[in-house]
Amino acid sequence: MKLTVHPGETVTVVNHDSATHTLTASPGSAFDTGPINPGKSATFTAPATAGVFPYVCTIHASMHGTLTVG
Repeated sequence: MKLTVHPGETVTVVNHDSATHTLTASPGSAFDTGPINPGKSATFTAPATAGVFPYVCTIHASMHGTLTVG
């Protein structure tokens, strides 16, 4: 999935699945929601600098996307 946000914007991720997931910058440590249980949400602050930040679910490595900050 591709997401586009403004620098420093608050991002809320909602887990609509039946399994726990994360949204974790990869590589690096620009953001990490930690585990998000089914039906729950997590919030993080987007990086303050513009760029493209790949992310992955650390529980399900085949689930990945890109956060574009600009």
